[in-house]
Amino acid sequence: MKTLILSDIHGNLPALEAILDCERNYDQCVFLGDVVDYGPFPKECIAFLRKNMSYGVIGNHDNALAYDVDCGCRGDFKEFSEETRAWHKTLLDKEEIEFLRSLQPLRRIEVDGLSILLAHATPNGDLFQYLQESDIDKAIENVTEQIVFLGHTHIQFKKRAGDVWAVNPGSVGLARDGGKACYAVLENREITLHRIPYNVEETIKALWDSPVSKMSKEGLTRVLNGFSLHTA
Repeated sequence: MKTLILSDIHGNLPALEAILDCERNYDQCVFLGDVVDYGPFPKECIAFLRKNMSYGVIGNHDNALAYDVDCGCRGDFKEFSEETRAWHKTLLDKEEIEFLRSLQPLRRIEVDGLSILLAHATPNGDLFQYLQESDIDKAIENVTEQIVFLGHTHIQFKKRAGDVWAVNPGSVGLARDGGKACYAVLENREITLHRIPYNVEETIKALWDSPVSKMSKEGLTRVLNGFSLHTA
């Protein structure tokens, strides 16, 4: 059984397509939240999930768009999020919004005899807290599953704490630890992390054709190109 683990797609279809070109023979797809905001292709990315997702959870940006609430994201990305979300809301139809609303904060599954907890930000279902790798030991101390898959931070890691593996596949569409498309694979009870190049120029061109402000376009372009949002 080969399971493709995706998180934080953020409307970046070229990044998603690059991953799918590399991983054509997966058996099931798991999604850890945040298909909308930031990127220029929310409809296409939602369409992929509706057709191919086996299991998924809601992210803070999905929740914000679906229910017209604040996303609780990092302050330096907040304006980017608000602008692109307002734009995305004009693009999505009722069925696509209902799909986002159908996702729950937590999901428990079993793959190849392994018990797995799916969450966006934290194992307790909080959508907003940013767990770094150094926070994981405390965060999973009450987890009974063998594996916890988390997203939200856009930073890839795999860490064993006691009997539990905690894994963040990184962000498909807006990695904050380098400008590549990130994901994970669970196969034969082994977890591997991957990051691959994609046609970022296509994403950037579509973003610059969008109605969001020049400030948001410039900031998101910087992150898409693999740079920190702020210079030293």
